Amino acid sequence: MEEQQSSSHCVSSQQQEHSISNQRASLHLPEAALNANSTAASSHQHLQFPPRVGGIQATLAEKEDSLSPAVPSLLHLPLCRQTTPVPGLRYRNLGKSGLRVSNVGLGTWVTFSAPISEEVAEDIIVMAFESGINVFDLSDGYCGPRAEVSLGRILRQRRWRRSSYIVITKIYWSYRSEERGLSKKHIVESIRASLDRLQLDYIDVVLIHRADPMCPMEEVVRAMNHVIDHGWIMYWGTSRWSSVEISEAYNNCRQFNCPLPICEQSEYHFLCREKIEISLPEVYNKLGVGLMTWSPLTMGFNVSKGEETFPNFHRMSFKKKFSTVTWPDDDAAGATKENAYVPRMSAEEVQRQNSKLREISLMAERFGCTSSQLAIAWTLKNEHVHSVLVGAISPEQLYEHLQALQIVPKLSAAVMMDLERVLDNKPIRPPMISTLAMR
Repeated sequence: MEEQQSSSHCVSSQQQEHSISNQRASLHLPEAALNANSTAASSHQHLQFPPRVGGIQATLAEKEDSLSPAVPSLLHLPLCRQTTPVPGLRYRNLGKSGLRVSNVGLGTWVTFSAPISEEVAEDIIVMAFESGINVFDLSDGYCGPRAEVSLGRILRQRRWRRSSYIVITKIYWSYRSEERGLSKKHIVESIRASLDRLQLDYIDVVLIHRADPMCPMEEVVRAMNHVIDHGWIMYWGTSRWSSVEISEAYNNCRQFNCPLPICEQSEYHFLCREKIEISLPEVYNKLGVGLMTWSPLTMGFNVSKGEETFPNFHRMSFKKKFSTVTWPDDDAAGATKENAYVPRMSAEEVQRQNSKLREISLMAERFGCTSSQLAIAWTLKNEHVHSVLVGAISPEQLYEHLQALQIVPKLSAAVMMDLERVLDNKPIRPPMISTLAMR
């Protein structure tokens, strides 16, 4: 009898130790990351987060008490493994298709960049999937073939159900002789190469990055029809196309009975609004094309008191765009002077933009969030946006971005009017020109 009691006591002790170790393993924020991020600029005192693990909560509470309340910290974010979608994550049909995408997707152009290790990139992908994100966007034009190879390796090792995630890649073309334009040859070769690197049987959505004015639109839509009929891809869409080009593709698809493009992927943030709010609404409403936006955090939000330089578009990820993307000689010269990623502004404009960023930061403090979370929430507030692509260089940063979903319900009409007053850049549709008045 005593032997049975002792053996049962040993088993219960082992189970208790095993449960404690599992609880510690479930905490996704290691000790080193806690110390490294102790001075991160964020304030989340008004947000509601899931409860922490009991044994770890006391340790984290002691560390939080040791910090000064004037210095916000990422310790206020209890980074835990998610087995259910985070609060506020929604799923919508992309355009007129039956493909349901999460309203926040992971753009991997930063995750698979050179300074990020394979282990950290895998942690980001796993955390995104376990948080409910099912959209993974990538392109070999941004960070080379490494993104597709790395994502394919992670998906193969994790053995997730193929129906539980959506892979979006792009066909990027350049003016080099071996990859000239959007010919059927280049489209087929690009998709087959992406399939080999991803090690997938098919790709969910393939986007054509930029339209080719030298290639007939009929050839493009027939080529996409060809790869869909072969089962290599499920859907196709566009990226950085104008409303006129999307309409032309739509008309060609109707004429030749080819699959229609289901989405357009475009830039959208506080300082880039005209295309999304003025040019493309007719495409959403008349043609039923879905909208995916990228770069909601281009503004940077790194303004400090007394700073005289505008931080917008000065991050390394945007500086590298001109070195990783192949441009023709004429376009490269024009991009250096006129492209929006490297604006040249006067001292008055710089000061005006800095004051706007400071006011936005003060508004974010009223909600108990960071400026980046407010920017993401503002983008999600647009009813035409089906999915917002965010990037992350660490699991902690991705977790912080996901908390922006809790800010969206707080953006009432009065708050949006305050933001419009601060930004003062709401695009206005130009008046209709009457041909009779011109005679």
